[in-house]
Amino acid sequence: MSRIISLQTTNYKRLKAVRIQPDQNGNLVVIGGNNGQGKSSILDSITAALGGVNAKTTPKPIRDGEERAEIILETEDLIVVRRFAAGGSTLTVKSPDGAVYPKGQAKLDDLLGKLSLDPLAFTQLSDKEQLATLLDLVELPFSPEKLAAERKKLFDARADVGRQGKAIGDVTVDDSLPTEETSASEIIAKIRQLEANARARAEWASGIRLAEDKVSAIREQIKELTAELAHWESTLKTRLDGQEDLPPAHDTAPLEAQLASVEDNNAAIRANNAALSKVAKQAELRAEYNSLSDKIQALDQKKADGLAKAKFPIDDLGFDESGVTYQGVPFKQASSAEQLRVSLAMAIALNPKLRVIRIADGSLLDKDNLALVESIAREHDFQVWIEVVGDGDGRGIIIEDGEVKE
Repeated sequence: MSRIISLQTTNYKRLKAVRIQPDQNGNLVVIGGNNGQGKSSILDSITAALGGVNAKTTPKPIRDGEERAEIILETEDLIVVRRFAAGGSTLTVKSPDGAVYPKGQAKLDDLLGKLSLDPLAFTQLSDKEQLATLLDLVELPFSPEKLAAERKKLFDARADVGRQGKAIGDVTVDDSLPTEETSASEIIAKIRQLEANARARAEWASGIRLAEDKVSAIREQIKELTAELAHWESTLKTRLDGQEDLPPAHDTAPLEAQLASVEDNNAAIRANNAALSKVAKQAELRAEYNSLSDKIQALDQKKADGLAKAKFPIDDLGFDESGVTYQGVPFKQASSAEQLRVSLAMAIALNPKLRVIRIADGSLLDKDNLALVESIAREHDFQVWIEVVGDGDGRGIIIEDGEVKE
């Protein structure tokens, strides 16, 4: 656990020679002054001493007209000396008793955590950047990316099933109709059989009439045609005796009427069967839709359970697929005080060892929010270095032309 007890900066960026020894009983170190006087260079020198600089982020670490720059930063546990020259920078990290750490930057990295987080800068990050920063802090029992991808896949599948169900539309089913169509060919076959039976009966009746005629004629010629009469009497008897074996007589009118209406009935049955198929498909889609909904709910519950178990820097902090949330609403819709409180909690969580936070653009904070910063810093025993334009209401260290104004 460590604070900054002394910061001495020479020729770094806009600064000439500055030495600041914060009040160790206070939690707020206000750096004031007009624009362009070197306020930001004070805060930047803290970051540079601990984390270093590169040509991309700080192309000119040395003040114009000077050849070298130096930052000496002392905490309760370490003394950090960062020197800059035209050829680059050097670093020396010592303990208070003078022992030098052979891997100075590694020691600082272990101490530093993510000092570069400016609580106000966090509020200005994009939704995705805020979410990435938060997830760096929280150990979750699931992968948010995989969970979101799986949820999107199920959501899209459910939406497609829903569209299929809506495309079927309203369906009317006639429960009075059978599901099997009547076969016209079967009725026609029955009609043809009955017609054949009728022809057989007609032919048989014609034979009877002929036999009767012959009997009558033979009786008139009985004397000449006795033999022929006997023959036809025998024939008549045979036909009369075989009449009992003939198929019964039936009226084909009902079948003819059924045949006339069979296509209309079959069309109605086909339409009704199609409706039954649609109803079954709707039920199948409804079941699939509900199943997908249950899976989505299970994923949401898995996420909720995971979030309930996760330890966030501040109560009511969470996230969804769009970004960080606070008290269930998007972080950026929270009040400025709520955003500041959450951002400070993030910064505190990111810096568990070096208890130092830097806030650039502190002039964006009103009096109430400034008091909130100080209250939170005092509550967690943190030292907050904050840059403001002006004199800091008389409580700040004023920088003028690269030096501390006496």
